[in-house]
Amino acid sequence: MAYEVPTYRGDKDFSMDCTGDACIGDIVKFERAVFSGSFRSPKFSHFELVEGEIIKDSYGAKSQQHTFTLKNKESIFRIKGRNLYRNKVYRKKWNNESLRKVSLEEKHVRGEQARLERQMRQNF
Repeated sequence: MAYEVPTYRGDKDFSMDCTGDACIGDIVKFERAVFSGSFRSPKFSHFELVEGEIIKDSYGAKSQQHTFTLKNKESIFRIKGRNLYRNKVYRKKWNNESLRKVSLEEKHVRGEQARLERQMRQNF
């Protein structure tokens, strides 16, 4: 069964599109799909609007999957980068955008290091 792509396009507070380049410290808003039914036979239910602050990110050692840890009013949860970025991600503007650039650069360095380590493992 096909489902409709979400139509959320940000709001006044979440005006900056950071799809593909979110980092620690970003307060983000995005839509994610919710499924019902069993794990073996999931059925699309609806999209939910999620808002939270990215408090941690990591790269899996084995498969290089980027994972984010988000904190919102109710809980702390993890989401894979491919799922976070799937339907656009919007963020609030930082008070000091130069601090965000530092956080983003640190993330990119760790990502490059993780890719190099994986490449080394695959070659040996």
